Amino acid sequence: MARPLTDQDKRKQISVRGLAGVENVTDLKTNFNRHLHFTLVKDRNVATKRDYYFALANTVRDYLVGRWIRTQQHYYEKDPKRVYYLSLEFYMGRTLQNTMVNLALENACDEATYQLGLDMEELQDIEEDAGLGNGGLGRLAACFLDSMASLGLAAYGYGIRYEFGIFNQKIVDGWQVEEADDWLRYGNPWEKARPEYMRPVHFYGRVEHTADGVKWVDTQVVLALPYDTPVPGYRNNIVNTMRLWSAKAPCDFNLKDFNVGGYIQAVLDRNLAENISRVLYPNDNFFEGKELRLKQEYFVVAATLQDIVRRFKASKFGSTEFVRLDLSTLPDKVAIQLNDTHPAMAIPELMRILVDVEKLTWEKAWDIVVRTCAYTNHTVLPEALERWPVDLFNNLLPRHLEIIYEINRRHLERIAKLYPGDLDRLRRMSLIEEGDVKKINMAHLCIVGSHAVNGVARIHSEIIKDTVFKDFYETDPEKFQNKTNGITPRRWLVMCNPGLAEVIAERIGEDYIRDLDQLKKLLDFVDDDSFIQDVAKVKQENKMKFAAYLEEQYKMKINPNSMFDVHVKRIHEYKRQLLNCLHIITLYNRIKKEPNNSWTPRTIMIGGKAAPGYHTAKMIIKLITSIGDIVNNDPVVGDRLKVIYLENYRVTLAEKVIPASDLSEQISTAGTEASGTGNMKFMLNGALTIGTMDGANVEMAEEAGEENLFIFGMRVPDVEALDKKGYDAASYYRRIPELKQAMDQISGGFFSPSQPDLFKDLVNMLMNHDRFKVFADYEDYIQCQEKVSALYKDPKEWTKMVIHNIAGCGKFSSDRTISQYAREIWGMEPSLEKIPAPDDPR
Repeated sequence: MARPLTDQDKRKQISVRGLAGVENVTDLKTNFNRHLHFTLVKDRNVATKRDYYFALANTVRDYLVGRWIRTQQHYYEKDPKRVYYLSLEFYMGRTLQNTMVNLALENACDEATYQLGLDMEELQDIEEDAGLGNGGLGRLAACFLDSMASLGLAAYGYGIRYEFGIFNQKIVDGWQVEEADDWLRYGNPWEKARPEYMRPVHFYGRVEHTADGVKWVDTQVVLALPYDTPVPGYRNNIVNTMRLWSAKAPCDFNLKDFNVGGYIQAVLDRNLAENISRVLYPNDNFFEGKELRLKQEYFVVAATLQDIVRRFKASKFGSTEFVRLDLSTLPDKVAIQLNDTHPAMAIPELMRILVDVEKLTWEKAWDIVVRTCAYTNHTVLPEALERWPVDLFNNLLPRHLEIIYEINRRHLERIAKLYPGDLDRLRRMSLIEEGDVKKINMAHLCIVGSHAVNGVARIHSEIIKDTVFKDFYETDPEKFQNKTNGITPRRWLVMCNPGLAEVIAERIGEDYIRDLDQLKKLLDFVDDDSFIQDVAKVKQENKMKFAAYLEEQYKMKINPNSMFDVHVKRIHEYKRQLLNCLHIITLYNRIKKEPNNSWTPRTIMIGGKAAPGYHTAKMIIKLITSIGDIVNNDPVVGDRLKVIYLENYRVTLAEKVIPASDLSEQISTAGTEASGTGNMKFMLNGALTIGTMDGANVEMAEEAGEENLFIFGMRVPDVEALDKKGYDAASYYRRIPELKQAMDQISGGFFSPSQPDLFKDLVNMLMNHDRFKVFADYEDYIQCQEKVSALYKDPKEWTKMVIHNIAGCGKFSSDRTISQYAREIWGMEPSLEKIPAPDDPR
């Protein structure tokens, strides 16, 4: 009997997905059984689902290893320039299916598991997400790794192997509750520990200035143990490396000093050192100046730079002798990209290595550092900028503080020469901020210590030049660039939406997966009835599948013919989930007032995590769930309006909800969202966008045609004008009856009958100190949503608009972004050539 078509079957129809050749399937079954045997031989003879998952993961991993070794060998012989992407976050999600897609194995694996009586999708669901990131910044790093490998760049992602990633979110009684993400509990088949490359990292101590130079002495040592994860390119046989460091106490930890507490306590205290890699800080766009966080930042930098220098010095052709002793050519062979200011310590640490250890002059060392390093800025929100207290530095990293002071002295000397007598400019541009507590401005350190500084969308790059970094732009305009973010079409189309990937491939071939600009060819089909029908049918199937998932998860019947209106991202005031709430309440009130109108049915889904210490964000979640409790249980409304809170939003849930979405909510106040990347994922997967002219939305509207997005609200100049004039929330409240009604319901306890004043803090914030001007955009947002509802009633016109959007997605591939970084910042040339597979002759 034939099976029903699964997502795997749909991907199978894209032949590049890999042909299920008989030899291939037979090999896979043999290897699978071998791995299963070694799993079971240990202590049991009954296999669990998890045993089958590990057997499959290890089978697929075997196909990576030969390519991985060959790629690294290839780099060793060719000695290309290498790029090191330093990030405190890599939000990878699951690895199994992505590896199968990139190695063209998915088809064969599906057939092999089927012949063995297993369901591959069930096995995939056993894998834990690698949630080593908070949101956009960490997921961007993951997309970049995929693109760097797919473009044949000799690239390395360096970060921390957190034992606990981003917390799992439970919604209990409408409130967020956090639980620890013990993602390594069952082991991780994708990583390989490399104890032979363990590196010491020093903290504390003091500085001695001696005749033979500067010595940093009496330090405490923590060891950095690397774990390597393979990063396969798309069908080019290249496998790069992500190396994540784990903290280990040295064997003599706390034992070498005369230890009063005794041996047992000394061994227990090893935890203090190893806590460095214990847990990801769960803040998105917010700086928390804790010592442990600064330790994490220096830990990853110090370990990574030792690795970079070792690899630079190591000779080609297998000799272990150091051949390159002259570090002046470092910038020709090494590029270091700083993902935000979190790895900013790379700048003073590289100076320390070059001056204190390698004995270069300051001038020579500084020239090398600046030509090697580049900095990506991710936000203009002042509360997110890193400013470390000088006292903390002096205690933890005394030598680095001296180096930063010297960098600053020379920097200010230069500025004073360029702008004689402009003392205020010196104060504004200093790396050290004077005040109650002296602080180091890490963004200023990054700008001064880098040859390139980039924003992540055109509008954001202009804003940093005009505002936060204006003085630096005036001094060194050539440093400032734009690199608009992108997403990998492998994970975010081929893998998560095989049905759509296939209907596109049927019309324009499969090369678009490597060259997303080819999606422009879809404009030829915008009036093609069969294509319109196919696109609509795929969307409907994705909605049915997600509705079934929701029913299983939330025991809630969803109307799959309703518009799926989706707002998923971290919960933050600037992202304005509260504006969405006001729309929901307005819609609810309208339906109640005229229940016999033909309302466009909507299922509004909101999801995302709030930082555990962010009270307002947690209250926003409670408001959304409380509105849902009222709306979803009102018989007058029925299934014309439903509100669902998507619990524990993460990469794996994004892969399910995005392909099923009709409307993408991108409604931040203009000038606050640096770029956004979720916006691009929705666009590529056939949702329409309602959004402000903020971040990459501006360029999305440019690429697809502004008439094909639902753009509303203030533009950046309007926001600035309103700031000058003074934003008066109360005037909107008094002037707009539906807004007043909604606010009165929130403050009067309509949505919290048992605690009428539950939301008084939110109401007070919106009425008296709303930095993000929710009310100012309310009217335009409501009117824009009416246009959305009207178009949704005309499925054909809606789908034509969807096709315009998909056709305009080419620019938003991370392949384009990375090609620009490579050529314009790193001085490297991307390549689409395939290297020989391990079984090919060389």
